[in-house]
Amino acid sequence: MTEHLTPHEGRKAPAARPTAPADARGALLRSPETSEGGGSTAVPSSGEHTQSPAAEPDPHRPRPVPESGVPSQSGPAPVGPPDGEERRSGQSRPPGAGPVAMRRDGDRLRFVGAATRRIARGIDLDEIVMGLCRATVPTFSDAILVYLRDPLPVGDERPTGPLVLRLRRSDRLRSIEEGEEPDTDGGSTLPALQMVQPDITDVMGSAELCEVRPGGALAEVLRGVRPVFADSAAARAALPELLGEGRTLPGGQRGILAPLRGRRRVIGAAVFLRRPDRPAFEADDLLVAAQLATHSALGIDKAVLYGREAYIADELQRTMLPETLPRPTGVRLASRYLPAAETARVGGDWYDAIPLPGSRVALVVGDVMGHSMTSAAIMGQLRTTAQTLAGLDLPPQEVLHHLDEQAQRLGSDRMATCLYAVYDPVSHRITIANAGHPPPVLLHLGGRAEVLRVPPGAPIGVGGVDFEAVELDAPAGATLLLYTDGLVESRLRDVWTGIEQLRERLAATAQLTGPDHPPPLEALCDEVLDMLGPGDRDDDIALLAARFDGIAPSDVAYWFLEPESATPSRARRLARSALARWGLEELTDSVELLVSEVVTNAVRYASRPITLRLLRTDVLRCEVGDDVPQLPRLRQARATDEGGRGLYLVNKMARRWGATRLSTGKVVWFELNRS
Repeated sequence: MTEHLTPHEGRKAPAARPTAPADARGALLRSPETSEGGGSTAVPSSGEHTQSPAAEPDPHRPRPVPESGVPSQSGPAPVGPPDGEERRSGQSRPPGAGPVAMRRDGDRLRFVGAATRRIARGIDLDEIVMGLCRATVPTFSDAILVYLRDPLPVGDERPTGPLVLRLRRSDRLRSIEEGEEPDTDGGSTLPALQMVQPDITDVMGSAELCEVRPGGALAEVLRGVRPVFADSAAARAALPELLGEGRTLPGGQRGILAPLRGRRRVIGAAVFLRRPDRPAFEADDLLVAAQLATHSALGIDKAVLYGREAYIADELQRTMLPETLPRPTGVRLASRYLPAAETARVGGDWYDAIPLPGSRVALVVGDVMGHSMTSAAIMGQLRTTAQTLAGLDLPPQEVLHHLDEQAQRLGSDRMATCLYAVYDPVSHRITIANAGHPPPVLLHLGGRAEVLRVPPGAPIGVGGVDFEAVELDAPAGATLLLYTDGLVESRLRDVWTGIEQLRERLAATAQLTGPDHPPPLEALCDEVLDMLGPGDRDDDIALLAARFDGIAPSDVAYWFLEPESATPSRARRLARSALARWGLEELTDSVELLVSEVVTNAVRYASRPITLRLLRTDVLRCEVGDDVPQLPRLRQARATDEGGRGLYLVNKMARRWGATRLSTGKVVWFELNRS
């Protein structure tokens, strides 16, 4: 709610000369004026007002004021007389008086033009409603109430339930005599209005909700669409339903009830009010109110549609990207995503982190050409394909090969770049394959930033191209940064210049924390995004940072076991000795039981040596691998069954457990809390 401060001093309006509007479109908004032949031309309006050729224009019609409240140097002449004329007359307007009214129909045209432009500038619902309020108060009215349907229908939706109007916003003019500072931000609440003059306070304190009764007086006025004076018979019956019983309006034609109709239905209503000390509304003011209501309603309709589209785009992008990042053993992750612009919220950039067997993790970043719904849809299909291929534990180059085939199946012009890396915290190595993507940057613990030399490869969708993988060291404490080209390429710089700037930014950030402490991941991501300048946001940006902690060799126990009957007992002895070495004797009984069950199941079906590995991190993890691809399933064993209870025990006693299929078989694993 905006409170406008009236000027301390006004100016006495001189007698106005009858002036014909220059634009024929204003014919419906002007009163009769003198024709070239000296006669008068009657122009029909909503009232029966006529004017003789010699008549003076009404001095009480509102003049438009600039949006800032200060007359512009290049705009229309000020409302009051020149300073010299005021000084000659020795008269001025009393303090607290309302704005000088419009004096001719050209003023109405200029006001409607300025008001509709201000309303049209809004892109969301609140901006449009605020534009209507601030354009009309105090130039056209002293107060305004804007009611909107709750909830607002979207597009062709058919509203269900009763028609309910909610008071969305109320603004009013405030005089200096009240001794209050004006509210310049328009954010006042309704209780503050109780200090307004009694003639408007009663109306402005109306109830916020109003249920329109079918067939009632308010429903009839809304159905008629045309604005009506508050003292008309229809409005007198409808306003108590809208404002609440007991609410009174200033006498005379000092109120207008204007329905707000969108493209297909009434979506609200606006009430324009003037104080008793200000001239009443005229018949031509109904046309002004109709124009304001029409432009506002259409703008609200578009804002609701835009809001729905923005919501759908946000939801689509959110579902296409990981909701949360996993927390794999030996690596910490952080990510960022920025759309190309507020008006293009969806795009083809994506990132992913996929846990793999053996405590490994796949790090993926990709970029589909464009930033549209189509790009987002293709990105979603490629991301799903990459997750499926990662679950098969394929090498990185094989994953890119299958992604390339999938892109060709989606269409001949479905192009994307992708970088796929697999990190092994036990071996402290990383395997990377690239498909036309910018190379990753590795920030070492000492502060040195290195652009990794990875074969660039061809983009996904080209077809017929082999991809090559390289295996590199991933030392503990280092940070790998994967990103899309929106971070390093723009109209102001080429991609290699941007990569060099990124490398320098990472090195400078690492220097702040010293050579022995890597910078925090979240802060590092923010620092990287801060390198973007005002003209650098030409494309989406996806960013994935991985801090390599690794698993120390002293925390790993690994054995190969032959698939024979004595293997389960040997596995129990090996596990017991490893726990004693780590000081975890309290877990011995549970680990021996679960290891025996899992190894026994592997020995029963395996034809090659099985693997047993224990990892000591924040939890104790046990992994048993064999060459049988069939995954075990948890089932409820019957009383007569001799087996089938091993996984039931694992499910009851382990913190977590699972089974993953590999290209050479499978891995069954479980985790136990260390304390």
